[in-house]
Amino acid sequence: MNKLRPSVLILLGSITFSALSLGFTLIVHYWMVRLTVLLVIAIPLVSGVFAYFIFYYLLKQFIQQRLGLIYRSIRNKEPLNASIDRMVASAELDVANWEEGQSTEIIKLKEQEAFRREFLGNLAHELKTPVFSIQGYILTLLDGGLDNPTVNKSFLERASKATDRMATILDDLDHITQLEVNELSLFQRPFDLSELVTEIIDSLELLAKEKEIQVSKKKDYSTINVVGDREKIGQVFTNLINNAIFYGNKGGYCRIGFNYFDDIIECEISDDGPGIDSSHLPRIFERFYRVEKSRSRNEGGSGLGLAIAKHIIESHGHKILVKSTIGQGSNFYFNLNRSKNNLPQSSRGVPLK
Repeated sequence: MNKLRPSVLILLGSITFSALSLGFTLIVHYWMVRLTVLLVIAIPLVSGVFAYFIFYYLLKQFIQQRLGLIYRSIRNKEPLNASIDRMVASAELDVANWEEGQSTEIIKLKEQEAFRREFLGNLAHELKTPVFSIQGYILTLLDGGLDNPTVNKSFLERASKATDRMATILDDLDHITQLEVNELSLFQRPFDLSELVTEIIDSLELLAKEKEIQVSKKKDYSTINVVGDREKIGQVFTNLINNAIFYGNKGGYCRIGFNYFDDIIECEISDDGPGIDSSHLPRIFERFYRVEKSRSRNEGGSGLGLAIAKHIIESHGHKILVKSTIGQGSNFYFNLNRSKNNLPQSSRGVPLK
């Protein structure tokens, strides 16, 4: 019965009222006053019709008033002014949609809360290591190491490296915060991507030799003119190549390649390092996310490199992707818009002819 439409319930109630009215009319007819057949039939019918419209009107006013309170509380709008059936059906649909939206929002809030807790924990861990190191070196110097020329110089150098690491973390954190709120403007112009990558490989040569990683382009590329912020794209390549160097296997490689697709240049940075398990790939671009929780926090960069790279590429209107297999290395891909100007250009994007 509760699955019937309101109008049907009112109709059934009116029919019941007509039946009771017919019984009462028959009692009056047989025991009190003789009525004509027309009156015996008309009285129950008319009373039933009146009962239907009166119940319908009153119930509609009641439902509309109650729905109005609910809608203004959770939807900030007025309920549909239509028949009772349409009002109830619309309210049921709106409630179902609202419930689904609330469930989705609750899930999202829980995920954000979990991410916030993990982020704060990771940030505290990242900063705790250099802070404790500095604290230890200073206490040692205050306890008498300051008078020893060999000890004080060595400890001051170590403290300086720890402060440099803290400054790097804070700078990267400030950088990614600006990227997320779109406060960091892009200076997009044509530039030679092949030349930029050569400069970055040269700048990381000493670090690559120290880690025994061979960094090179897959082949000798001619001029590759793209449009973008040269400095920011250079930071993306630096972060990705740095990761390949820091986490790669000794004697391994990191290769940079380019593929042409009409107006798009696909950039690929591949390595033969330990690889990343598929369970970590969805979160690899999160701030401070570590694939290996046991990895030393002093190893590698600030933990923000991939997150910064993701935001820079997305600010250029593209996506950065990763494919990886355990034991077979990792491949990072992202696209850049190809420049329509193929004239030779300087490193700053100024045409030479």
